[in-house]
Amino acid sequence: MIPSIEVADLWKRFRLYHENYGTLKSALLQLWRNRSEDLWVLQGISFQVFPGETVAVIGPNGTGKSTLLGLLGRVLRPTRGTAVARGRVSTLLDLGAGFHPDLTGTENLYLNGCILGMSRREVDRKRESIIAFAELEKFIDVPLRNYSSGMAMRLGFGIAIHYEPQVMLVDEVLTVGDDHFQAKCYRQIEALQRGGCAILFVSHDMAVVRRVATRVIWLRDGRIAGDGHPDQVVDAYLGAVAAVGGGG
Repeated sequence: MIPSIEVADLWKRFRLYHENYGTLKSALLQLWRNRSEDLWVLQGISFQVFPGETVAVIGPNGTGKSTLLGLLGRVLRPTRGTAVARGRVSTLLDLGAGFHPDLTGTENLYLNGCILGMSRREVDRKRESIIAFAELEKFIDVPLRNYSSGMAMRLGFGIAIHYEPQVMLVDEVLTVGDDHFQAKCYRQIEALQRGGCAILFVSHDMAVVRRVATRVIWLRDGRIAGDGHPDQVVDAYLGAVAAVGGGG
């Protein structure tokens, strides 16, 4: 079986610049000093996700989880190695990504649908279903700047799942919204799983991870510290966090 997501020897470096010129003298001195340093966020990680798998990526802040999703979503480029997501890829990496605050919900629906890759005819066909899923019938013609973050999230999630993705990349979105909408999201994720969609999501909520994931990858200092059954990896991660007093 061909993997839906394939990450091979993936490295990602960010360059940090330190330029704090208080005086002309300090600015001149900086000319002879190294004004930057390399930060390796991901260091040689490799894994595969197959159709129907739901894989959670966990770990402390700054360990490369969101960077990994950005690389798979082609928002970022790898420094070395490869990160490939095959098929129709739906991304929920930022609640506001692809939305314009001055456009109405309807206008943003069409805009975001086109960004994902849907045709206007496809959006026309799915429009009412998306609005109903997001529960925004009364607000769909209101400018997005008047939406709460939860309303914007519901619209974004509704568009993403109606794209009928083969791969879905999700960053913390499942923890936003009330219990009613979260339950609806879980049911939709279960339907995507049954349909063979590969889901990779980042979360700090271990209850969500245990409920949704079929497998968990634990990142620590840019490397894979664990990869396996949700209960086993989550327990190991929480044990490590407790051992260092919350640092992971």
